[in-house]
Amino acid sequence: MKLTLGFSPCPNDTFIFDALIHHKIDTEGLEFEVSYDDVETLNQKALRGELDITKLSFHAFAYVANQYALLDAGSALGFGVGPLLISKNHFNDSELQAPDSQLKIGIPGKYTTANFLLGIAYPHLLNKQELVFSEIESALLNNEIDLGLIIHENRFTYQDKGLTKIVDLGDYWEKLTGCAIPLGGIVINRNLDREVRLKVNRLIRQSVEFAFAHPKSGIDFIRQHAQAMEESVMYKHIELYVNKYSINLGEEGRKAVDTLFKLAQERNIIPAIQENLYI
Repeated sequence: MKLTLGFSPCPNDTFIFDALIHHKIDTEGLEFEVSYDDVETLNQKALRGELDITKLSFHAFAYVANQYALLDAGSALGFGVGPLLISKNHFNDSELQAPDSQLKIGIPGKYTTANFLLGIAYPHLLNKQELVFSEIESALLNNEIDLGLIIHENRFTYQDKGLTKIVDLGDYWEKLTGCAIPLGGIVINRNLDREVRLKVNRLIRQSVEFAFAHPKSGIDFIRQHAQAMEESVMYKHIELYVNKYSINLGEEGRKAVDTLFKLAQERNIIPAIQENLYI
């Protein structure tokens, strides 16, 4: 049986899926047709229901929970891993909270969890421009935007370009809730047989476990998609986003996801969700 699978070319995703798609584990008769896309493209594909299995932002998941269920394996949650609001200039909290703010913010996509958190923390920052995440630093340097919301490996590069952290939205979230921050998850189409859904979850968990047991096994595959990233940065990226929650959300991980959705619904950022979120 062949299933379509979408994930990003970022090191954390290629690290997780290497063993699965290269048959380093027994895939129990399943084959995967892979699409590599940035997270907002994956979010848009999920909104259109194009893939059987896909990585997506938890923000986007709120809009497709009727069609997709969240797997327990493969998610990116953690402490100290949240998106950063950065700038060339200094802005204080009162400027960010001003009801009439006209500050222009570059965001990595409307449906990213980064934008989700920005809406919770700073509901008046509404003058947003959607950019590919890797273009946000350049837009700041070229004075095209006032603030940039960065994710992924840009956490490790912005200071080298003379940019300054204004707010760590992950830190904001942790202080507000005490939970790990849910960034992205792996979802599967609810139309697939439950047996298939459970099998995919099991295989992704095994793929993560294989990667942890053999961390250099997928180095060529990871490097191939890492856009000339230095190996040390690649592994910092992996260490930041791949952890125990990637093997199994568990009670803690599910609590973090539920808390995120509860707060967002209370603030009318996302619609009410009727379905059980999980497989």
